[in-house]
Amino acid sequence: MAGHTPMIEQYLEIKNQNQDTILMFRLGDFYEMFFEDAQVASKELEIVLTARDGGSSKVPMCGVPYHAVNNYISRLINKGYKVAICDQIEDPKLAKGIVKRQVTRIITPGTVMDELMLDETRNNYLAAIVNQNDIIGFSFIDISTGDFQVTELSGDNAAIKLETELQRLAPSECLLPESNNLPFSFEDNNTRNDMVISKIDESDLILARAEHLLKEHFAVATLEGFGVKGFTSGIKAAGAIVSFLYKTQKNNLKHIKTLRIYSTSDFMDMDYSTRRNLELTSTMRENRREGSLLDILDRCLTPMGKRTLRRWIEQPLISVDNINLRLDSIEELKDNLVLRNSVNQLLGRIYDLERLAGKIGSEMATPRDLLAIKNSLTVLPEFSQLMGNCQSRLLHDISNIDTLDEVYRLIEVAIDDEAPLTVKEGGIIKKGYNLEIDELKELSRNGSDWLIDLENREKERTGIKYLKVGYNKVFGYFIEISKSNLGLVPVDYIRKQTLVNTERFITEELKIFEEKILGSRERLFQMEYELFIRLRSKLIDYIARLQKTAQDIANLDVLYSLAEIAYSHDYIRPLITVDGKINIIAGRHPVVEKSLQGSRFVPNDIKLDMKEQNFAIITGPNMGGKSTYMRQAALLVLMAQMGSYIPANAAEIGMVDRIFTRVGASDDLAAGQSTFMVEMVEVANILNNATRQSLVVLDEIGRGTSTYDGLSIARAVSEYLHDKIGARTMFATHYHELTTMTEEHPGIFNLSVSVNDTGDMVVFLKKVLPGKADKSYGIHVAKLAGLPAKVIERSQQILETLEKEAKPNTPIPMLTQVSLFNEEIHPVVEELRNLDIDSLSPREALTLLYRWKSEA
Repeated sequence: MAGHTPMIEQYLEIKNQNQDTILMFRLGDFYEMFFEDAQVASKELEIVLTARDGGSSKVPMCGVPYHAVNNYISRLINKGYKVAICDQIEDPKLAKGIVKRQVTRIITPGTVMDELMLDETRNNYLAAIVNQNDIIGFSFIDISTGDFQVTELSGDNAAIKLETELQRLAPSECLLPESNNLPFSFEDNNTRNDMVISKIDESDLILARAEHLLKEHFAVATLEGFGVKGFTSGIKAAGAIVSFLYKTQKNNLKHIKTLRIYSTSDFMDMDYSTRRNLELTSTMRENRREGSLLDILDRCLTPMGKRTLRRWIEQPLISVDNINLRLDSIEELKDNLVLRNSVNQLLGRIYDLERLAGKIGSEMATPRDLLAIKNSLTVLPEFSQLMGNCQSRLLHDISNIDTLDEVYRLIEVAIDDEAPLTVKEGGIIKKGYNLEIDELKELSRNGSDWLIDLENREKERTGIKYLKVGYNKVFGYFIEISKSNLGLVPVDYIRKQTLVNTERFITEELKIFEEKILGSRERLFQMEYELFIRLRSKLIDYIARLQKTAQDIANLDVLYSLAEIAYSHDYIRPLITVDGKINIIAGRHPVVEKSLQGSRFVPNDIKLDMKEQNFAIITGPNMGGKSTYMRQAALLVLMAQMGSYIPANAAEIGMVDRIFTRVGASDDLAAGQSTFMVEMVEVANILNNATRQSLVVLDEIGRGTSTYDGLSIARAVSEYLHDKIGARTMFATHYHELTTMTEEHPGIFNLSVSVNDTGDMVVFLKKVLPGKADKSYGIHVAKLAGLPAKVIERSQQILETLEKEAKPNTPIPMLTQVSLFNEEIHPVVEELRNLDIDSLSPREALTLLYRWKSEA
């Protein structure tokens, strides 16, 4: 730092302690960045890079206005940077030498609190992972709401469960130990996305330290009350999060009130491929919310309701009782128009109480935030009264909602209804709350009248028509006169500032007034600020109650949304059972149905069970609707288990523990995986993790390799799913040879998509019927896609030639003769196992082959 100015030396000292951040250094009305930070920020923020005298040399510099800093921070955070805010911690007027500064907060992607940087419709998670002795501790928090959870994952599929959780939560930042001894690499799979990786200090991985941090934060003597006894890895992960938050947020985070333990087995399980293929919260192609299931079901009226709906979709239930509790409430809201309209009106007046409570706990709440809380609380007694007559349990429980009357009164008597966003410029405290503040405000109002009177008197005394009395923060009060009137300026005017077209003056009378009014204004602003901080601190005691009320309202909002959709879209209540039967009459795809314009969606029945019909082989033309039909089945099961009505005429849903889908073609070139390899990896995951209670949806297995290879794999996979796992399965294929499996496997049955083929024209009827198809109409689809006419004609010629040359009813070698999964070993296989191939002559080998052929 030799040769630098004292200010630059101060900057470098603070920067040295925050090397992995962009340091925003407060200088007057700007936050400045220097050296490499300035070069990065000027490029990323598209602001001018300048230079400042740093002592021995010029220092690169750029800056942003303090009042607009959040906009610039948001842009840096969205690009994956961390930002350290360095503020002046003493009054520059009182400073002796360099103003004292320190980092007051470090903002990272996982610790964002400002609503301008957050998506109100989804949670923003910070996660932590610790792997110890093959037990993975996984914890996550949404600092804006205080939602803090922990779990442990172990066993052979622990890595898969962890990946699933990361994909479900999509944390914006993840804490990992330096060793990073995870069972997979973030760079090699779909868990990474845009997630920023931060390191856990090794000291935070000491169990005693992690326990101490958690107990100190929650002010408890033991962690057993949170249910984490024996959670060594989980406690370390949760402790790492608390440590990281204290280092970055620089305050107590009093809205983080509890640590909830959860288990992945409490909900239906879905891996990344399934969530992506079913387009639950975003579309596959464009990764947009529009066109997803969430988009269809969202009629929520509050931000916290929208976040809760997303969680319900991502975590369908596996408890029949809990599902029916939701369905009971939706039924009552759907059938009672007056009730539903009343709920609509009340929900529209509720602000985001969940995040507002978080801002109180993190000491970031503004006067406007408190007014938003107060205005929301005025609605709660009406909810309590409205829900008192409801019959369903979840709705009736809202009649006991905590209305937080004390919080309402505290804010009502203290905060002015026109309070500003800022906390240090007055206008916060309501008249009548504090006598001294009322007197100072009166003096300020009288001062304004006095200034108007002064301006009028000076105009009359000097004869200067365009004389003006003004004020700014730098020069205080002044009398401004145009240069054309300088000859009329009285001798008692004292020059204060010269501008291009005007001169500014002050008089002894105005100077005395300035000292009096500015002193009173500073006192007023300081008193209002202190009273506001005191009130905000009082509200910390009510955070847990605010959070509970917020969650009650969020759940009601989701129930209302699902009821509104059920009513407007003509959905029905499904019957939830545990017998494994899935029987849907005239089911409709919830998303496709709403996207059709000028045509009607063709409904279809879906029937599966765990005994007689557990495996459907679906054949038919491309574009006939096979994929839509299968996705529809999965979505309707998912909707039913999240507690929603579904688009159908009637439905019985036998509970599903997991949904697996393998739909469409994709590759992962960065990981060195071809389309076919990706397909096989996804199929392997299904075969290794599906159970008899699962629902499996497969589309076009084995199409990425040669015909016989693909057909062999497709049949082997089908046999394994049917014979060994017994999962309810829907398998769409163009391998028509697989339709013969119904003859050997009683649980397998054929379905086909109907087509009206007149010879001159083909019409896809979109109706799924029992039986098998004999053609795929691929050339017809190619024509619809716009292939040149000559290509279509040549394709038809080649197809006709191949069909003439093909031998009818030619069996696929070995597939029907030797099953991979028969209990009895075929004699040919037994003889092969015992054969010493090296000792055979070509003639002997040929003789054996002929004999085996005749015996088989």
